[in-house]
Amino acid sequence: MADTALPSEAFQSLGNEIRTRVLTALLEADGPVTLSFSELSEASGADTTAGFAYHLRQLTDHYLRETEAGYTLTDAGIRIARAIESGMYTESVDRDPIEIEDPCPFCADHALVATASDNTVTMHCQSCERKVLRLPFPPSGHRTHPDEVFPDALDRLYRHRVSLMSAGSCPECGGKTNARVGYADVDVDPETTEPDRAQLHLDCAGCGYTLDCPVTLAVLDHPAVVSFYHTHGEDVRDRPIWNVGQEWRETVLSDDPWCVSVSAEIDEEELELLVGRDGTVVSVFER
Repeated sequence: MADTALPSEAFQSLGNEIRTRVLTALLEADGPVTLSFSELSEASGADTTAGFAYHLRQLTDHYLRETEAGYTLTDAGIRIARAIESGMYTESVDRDPIEIEDPCPFCADHALVATASDNTVTMHCQSCERKVLRLPFPPSGHRTHPDEVFPDALDRLYRHRVSLMSAGSCPECGGKTNARVGYADVDVDPETTEPDRAQLHLDCAGCGYTLDCPVTLAVLDHPAVVSFYHTHGEDVRDRPIWNVGQEWRETVLSDDPWCVSVSAEIDEEELELLVGRDGTVVSVFER
């Protein structure tokens, strides 16, 4: 039987600076530690022992566990302490434009720029004026990654998230995820003849976290893709999520039932993967 608490009760007990200091004092770089009553009282900055004892009681059981050696964090306490330290719920980061070295996937010009507003990164092309992606990025990521390595950090994070969710697990809560292919909800210039594009929609049945991405991104770590690039002396992991290469093509073959052709051509050799409704690869062809 799961040990649960009402959200209102669980979060109400955090509404004091002394209590949040207690939580962060018990979390060090290599994990949670155990501290005595007096050690925690000193770390919290409480004025009186009696006052500190009251605050400690509000945290014990759900966020803290009392042992013979002192107090340590529960799993919920660890997660809250890490969220406090990361600034996840307290910081809103804006970031000046960062030039991206890779070419635009639409026009191939080297004019990509990434900006951040309220912890959300938007990458667009200054040449063709198209938006390439819009993704949230945690404040601690902005704080710890300088401009020169920030694009790589963004790429690693979302490559991992797409891979994990496509495999059935949520990177936010560990819950079961679902995947389904559908048409991309994008604004298309009426003066162009751009066809409807497919996208993969990923969502978590546990916490409701969602992520939309091109179908191509979900197959980049498929063994056939990794092997195809390796055979041609390349590593597909070197390609960022915003431009996996001009050699890739994505075509909707059918939407009832769904079948999307994802292909790449290198040195006049072609790899084609057929992707079904749930985002899984159903067939592989090499030519």
